[in-house]
Amino acid sequence: MHSLLSRGNSVLAYTLSVLVTLTFACFLSTILVDYRTGTEMQTLKIEVKNLPEYGVSKKINDLGHITFNLETDLTSLFNWNVKQLFVYMTAEYETPTNALNQVVLWDKIILRGQNSNLRLKNMRTKYYFWDDGNGLRGNKNVTLTLSYNIIPNVGRLPIVGAIGSHTFSFPSQYTR
Repeated sequence: MHSLLSRGNSVLAYTLSVLVTLTFACFLSTILVDYRTGTEMQTLKIEVKNLPEYGVSKKINDLGHITFNLETDLTSLFNWNVKQLFVYMTAEYETPTNALNQVVLWDKIILRGQNSNLRLKNMRTKYYFWDDGNGLRGNKNVTLTLSYNIIPNVGRLPIVGAIGSHTFSFPSQYTR
């Protein structure tokens, strides 16, 4: 009646349909989860220097150095559908030339099963805090925020901002 290939095709098509339906049901089970969590940040040492940028142009720009504390517990973010987290801290500030500046200062990848309770003390930034001019010296409104990308097994890739931020100001004199 039906050939072996026809029966194999029917079984394979049915199996794939069931897997797609189960995958979509798994996606729906975590779509409404609130992934926000609280964080506490604090700056300890704040300096600003005026140095030439060693790139293409030898233009003199501001370079900020900060030391910070970070406390957050990300264990509640891990459920069966979360494979890993990409956690990063950004600094946002305004200058006369740019209405919004955003600089990533620190990041970390946390895999499922790793310690996700972050208690960092006296940490230096992982990346340089360059400004494309002289907008850091005397800047009174620099805000640190913590965000994370959730890498799921199935579904969308949300970018979530943590609850809480820290605002600080750079000194009005350059550090030697």
